[in-house]
Amino acid sequence: MPKQIIPALKEVDEILPFLDALTARQREFLKRNYEIKHYKKNDIIYLEGDEPKDLLCLMHGKVKIYREGVGGRLQIMRILTAVEYFGYRALLAEEPYVTNAMAIEPTTIYIIPGEVFISLLKENNDLAFHFIKALAIDLGISDARTVTLTQSHIRGRLAESLIFLKNTYGYEEDGVTISVYLSREDLASLSNKTNSIAIRILTAFVNEKMITVDGRKIKIIDEEKLSKISKSG
Repeated sequence: MPKQIIPALKEVDEILPFLDALTARQREFLKRNYEIKHYKKNDIIYLEGDEPKDLLCLMHGKVKIYREGVGGRLQIMRILTAVEYFGYRALLAEEPYVTNAMAIEPTTIYIIPGEVFISLLKENNDLAFHFIKALAIDLGISDARTVTLTQSHIRGRLAESLIFLKNTYGYEEDGVTISVYLSREDLASLSNKTNSIAIRILTAFVNEKMITVDGRKIKIIDEEKLSKISKSG
């Protein structure tokens, strides 16, 4: 994996996705009320059952959101990339987290205290609508993936996962390598399959010249064919 370059950190009031909704006074208030935390690869950010206290904003790195199923088998719900906020659904619902969050590479998170976030929501309608829309989009993505994971055949699930990763992270400069490196275990969890099945399907995709695999690097050679499989199941 190439060495990652961590960008210089900026003030939180310069880069958060919802800043355009805030007044100058609210930006100054936000600037006085946040902290920065750094996580190493495989560090836990929160666990299922923890009480949410903050709005979390991923500024650098990648985070997987997952649940543990029967026998400790993991199901990855989604993988976050910068700049993206998370953890706010449980915070707004005033209930414990129903998922776990783990850094899958060196990660930097801006943390805004829950009471600060809630106070801004209550006094700023534009900000409140921003998060209503964000929740609606997340729900739509979740619904779509639920259908894929429960109704698609094995090949369709893995093809959908590869297209999902490509759409989320894009390609590297070569225009074919997905710009995220996942273990076989993580890719299997994202597709709701066992490791052995995921490896078998990946091998089939390689033999059919749709992808190539080099360690954790996956190159999509025939995106059109892969996309058709993801849609047809």
